[in-house]
Amino acid sequence: MAPKERKRKAPTKKEYKSEEEVMSEKRHNQIAFLDPAEKITELKEITQWIRESRINNAVTFSTPVYKSLVKAFGNSASVVQIDGTKVIQGQVNNLNVVVSPEILNTVLELQDDSNAPFSIPIMCTRGCLLRMKCIGDVFSSQINKGDFPLRYKFLLHVLIQCLSNRRSSYDIACNDLVGFMVALVLNKPFSISKYIFANMKENITRTGGRTTGNKFWMYPRFLQMIMNVQHPNLPKADDDILKIEPMILQSLRIFKSLAAKRYTESNPPRKLVGALGKPDYIALEDVKWGHNDSQSDDEEPELKKKMIEKFGPEEPDSSDSDSDDDEGGGGGDAGVGAVGASGAGGSSVGAAGGTSAGGDEEDSKSDNNPPGPRYEVYYDERGVKRIRTIR
Repeated sequence: MAPKERKRKAPTKKEYKSEEEVMSEKRHNQIAFLDPAEKITELKEITQWIRESRINNAVTFSTPVYKSLVKAFGNSASVVQIDGTKVIQGQVNNLNVVVSPEILNTVLELQDDSNAPFSIPIMCTRGCLLRMKCIGDVFSSQINKGDFPLRYKFLLHVLIQCLSNRRSSYDIACNDLVGFMVALVLNKPFSISKYIFANMKENITRTGGRTTGNKFWMYPRFLQMIMNVQHPNLPKADDDILKIEPMILQSLRIFKSLAAKRYTESNPPRKLVGALGKPDYIALEDVKWGHNDSQSDDEEPELKKKMIEKFGPEEPDSSDSDSDDDEGGGGGDAGVGAVGASGAGGSSVGAAGGTSAGGDEEDSKSDNNPPGPRYEVYYDERGVKRIRTIR
């Protein structure tokens, strides 16, 4: 008996996308709705905090964005040096449009310190996630915003939608964005303008492909704000407006409903930590995420336990700290820092959580005693601070 002939499926028709659909996403660089009438009482504390914070103007400023102007900038943008400083420069109607951290800081009213970094030590981020009662894997390279209590979830939601480089998967935040959130929570020095600039620079230098992705019109609202300041008379037409979807009250109601289905909070909800709950909160130094006199839980034992479960027991450092590199030392690790290490000093997670138990070695490994000129500090995958020889 002859086998039955299989029916061939009709070829899938390739969906055509316009340039605008390919290069933009209406929920990227969104305008936040911060419920000024405070109709959603569960979000009252966090929406009020954002309204009074230094990110308020960046997440709420509304301006029409024009496709042709953003496209012209994107097609011509490159990283150049002006007066010894790297900037992004593009041309719109034969006029130069320049983007730099300083310009972003001024236009977005971010109040950045020009000397501040735009990253947070990973151990500090992990400890603060536990303090905020995140139920996700704090050692993962990505965190789902649904793993947070409602008010922290909303803060991360605003950062993802309004200030991140994402144009899809809006439930997920990578480590650098989570670090941004932690910097706000702990009032740590953090340059938001450098963070945005680094994202823009990476986007315009992409070459495409499966692993790197393709360029798109990143931060179009911010670009338009800069153009409005640098060239206020650029031609604009109503039929040229690029749609950027704003948050609305209904979206916050849906947000609250979905959050309740995923995360069960204590009743009443726990007090907000750090600067979110205390306007005069003093930032901590180095990788600490909690003051020594804090009434919050001690996350150090839990963090250490999770670290061992994730990475296994920490192996002792095999490098010879007494060796002289000029007499045959081969480089590599030169020693182990105190943060996260459980070495001879007797500290569980060292300075990370603000509880420092240890002997005389603790001071010799702290940031008050930086390594010599031939060494540098780095953090390994466990978040442990180490010192290595500069080759």
